[in-house]
Amino acid sequence: MDMTESFQILQTLLDNTLLQVLTTVLVASLIQLFLSLSIGRLVHRAVRTHKYASHTDEEKREKTLLAIFRTATAVTIWTIAVIVILWQLDVNIAALMTGAGLIGIVVGFGAQSTIKDILAGIFIITENQYRVGDIVTLRAAGENYSGVVEDITLRITRLRDLDGNLHIIQHGETTTITNRSFGYANVNVDVGVSYDADINLVETVMNKVGAAMKDDETWGPSIIEPIKFLRVDGFDSSAVRMKALGKVEPAMQWDVAGEFRRRLMAAFKKNNITIPLPQIVVHDSKKH
Repeated sequence: MDMTESFQILQTLLDNTLLQVLTTVLVASLIQLFLSLSIGRLVHRAVRTHKYASHTDEEKREKTLLAIFRTATAVTIWTIAVIVILWQLDVNIAALMTGAGLIGIVVGFGAQSTIKDILAGIFIITENQYRVGDIVTLRAAGENYSGVVEDITLRITRLRDLDGNLHIIQHGETTTITNRSFGYANVNVDVGVSYDADINLVETVMNKVGAAMKDDETWGPSIIEPIKFLRVDGFDSSAVRMKALGKVEPAMQWDVAGEFRRRLMAAFKKNNITIPLPQIVVHDSKKH
């Protein structure tokens, strides 16, 4: 086979539309893979240059940025790839773009909410308001939605609640954000004791239980400051309300509070401190 025949075969292959399309898809896939790996390294380095309260905060920030940049990159690459494929299929791209432009003007008037969502999403991400893995409460359309952030895009947040329900919330609809796992969390426990209880003994028992949890191998690493008696917080109809407060790692407040209550109940029972049931005092008017 001489050079002329080889050239003709190569030219035939290059003129094959199906081969051109497959080549475009392959190249786009390789570029996406390469950029995905590169973005992973760049984001990892960028996140490490900033100081965060904990390693968990670093990981959440890194996952959030990776999801955003990889999605944006993929959309850009495949948009270009589709345009190239249309050109390879001899589609009149100029006429198509003109028609798309006219349609875009019409659609644009109805796309204001989408633009609003994207702008709000940019602020959420750049200001680090919450990250993938955070436990948050979002107020949207007059309702509160609480759960774990599973995914964030420029337009929506996917939030999974305790019942397993997945809430998809548009950023532009969110008016209030409460992040329950940013930096640290407080354990805020209210306990009612009987009116004849020794308040000093109650304080001592609560502090001992909190200190024991701080020294515990299992619970200690999650506790920043041990749970301590704070004050007599109020007088209820059947009990004196005590408040205890402690500082724990993000998202651990519920688990630590539950264990504290379990241990406190046993300690109260051991020290004869009563947690009273609701009571109603009834007076017999006939005796007066």
